[in-house]
Amino acid sequence: MASFHVIAGAGDRIVHPDIRKIGFADLGDALRRGFADFMAKPSHVVFLCIVYPLVGVVLAAWTSGNNALPMLFPLMSGFALIGPFAGIGLYEISRRREAGLDTSWHHAFDVRHSPAVPAIAAVGFFLFAVFIAWLLAARAIYIAIYGDVAPASLATFLSDVLTTPQGWQLILIGGLVGFVFAVVVLCTTVIAFPLLLDRDVGAYEAMATSFRAVVANPVALMGWGLLVAALLALGSIPVFAGLIIVIPVLAHATWHLYRKVVEPPRE
Repeated sequence: MASFHVIAGAGDRIVHPDIRKIGFADLGDALRRGFADFMAKPSHVVFLCIVYPLVGVVLAAWTSGNNALPMLFPLMSGFALIGPFAGIGLYEISRRREAGLDTSWHHAFDVRHSPAVPAIAAVGFFLFAVFIAWLLAARAIYIAIYGDVAPASLATFLSDVLTTPQGWQLILIGGLVGFVFAVVVLCTTVIAFPLLLDRDVGAYEAMATSFRAVVANPVALMGWGLLVAALLALGSIPVFAGLIIVIPVLAHATWHLYRKVVEPPRE
């Protein structure tokens, strides 16, 4: 497995990057730097990220038209679980801008030439598996409370969820379970993809480094997770259009967060 960079990097040697302590001021600075990256090249960033809100609209239309309304929120919130993977091209743009290199939009696809592509794919597969597990869990929770019966309409479903004990139970249990999934993704991938782009350490070590970063900075990085969730929710109003700005800014900011959390390699 090491030859595929799942355990170690290209040199078949496990490297453990050093972790820094950060605070809320660092989160704010990472977000400001991410916004600066977005403003420096907004045209190609929007081009890359417009798919995200469009997928949201399609998912909403699909669930409404197929009586799968109970899965609308799990689909939309769960889609954010694979957000760290979706931002890979934008991490590359931030990396190039930081290094003073050309940041034309086509360089976002240079990731395909990275020696860490197998490791990136492995971590991406992990996120997809988490996404599927969340959908299955959300479906099981709904069936346990309401049975395998689809709501009559969107209005009926919303009214039932917001005004009945069963609905409150669904919100509470679903929210708690969703929070667990979100914490798992945060702890394993918060800086995994930027690290792999910067240093071919292998998928295992990229995820382990993310975990060590959260252990070393639990308050700050949990705060980062809540900030991301809040901005994604805000960007979803109205009709997910705000995600065209929110997603690229967060992706760029994640690169700068990685720079603050992980010490550069020793010479």
